[in-house]
Amino acid sequence: MSGETYKKHLDQGIYDIQDGKFESAIENINKSIAEKDDWEIPYFYRAVAHQTLENFNEAMLDYTKALRLNSKMTDAYYNRARITLSRKDIENPDIEGAVEDLKHALELDEKFIDALYAMAAAQKKLQNYSAAIDYLDKLLELEPDAINAKALKKLILQKYM
Repeated sequence: MSGETYKKHLDQGIYDIQDGKFESAIENINKSIAEKDDWEIPYFYRAVAHQTLENFNEAMLDYTKALRLNSKMTDAYYNRARITLSRKDIENPDIEGAVEDLKHALELDEKFIDALYAMAAAQKKLQNYSAAIDYLDKLLELEPDAINAKALKKLILQKYM
């Protein structure tokens, strides 16, 4: 095999993800990683495929590996936090860990709307209601018509503050 086949396998894996063929994507990305395992991109995309298939433990491992290789992957921090915040199969998810991931994502992109909303939701789960409102206010400055943010803010103000 030539030294560039890892890219072809990765490209095919990404096409498979776009086509909704997640198992095939994982197989192709595994081939890419077998040839070159020191690049964050295949780990990120394999994590996306695992996350879509609800293989959350595998996705978390791959996002973590991608972040070890490149600590500036905003979406990897966000996706890892999203998994933690949305899992119903874990009794006590690591909300503080998700908050740390979201802090990293927001340090890299302070206008990351989805991360601002996720941070507000995480702060609500931690009962840090004023912090949740602060994140929602930042989000609403950027997106004044964000319906979900308006609804969450109204809920927090009416029910918890």
